[in-house]
Amino acid sequence: MQSITININDDKLVDKITWMLEHFKSDGIEITSKDDMDDLKFLKATRNEDSTLFSEYLKNEN
Repeated sequence: MQSITININDDKLVDKITWMLEHFKSDGIEITSKDDMDDLKFLKATRNEDSTLFSEYLKNEN
């Protein structure tokens, strides 16, 4: 898979480009924001860390 990063300063232009790219989804294009990619990379990095049950978290929240 190849990735392309497009930096756009104008919100109106972002909407137009996103609209155009949406038409290629049926051809297999995936549209992901840079912020989403950063979040996914962070989540992937924490996948192997130990986790805490939510009930235990609530017991120790203070």
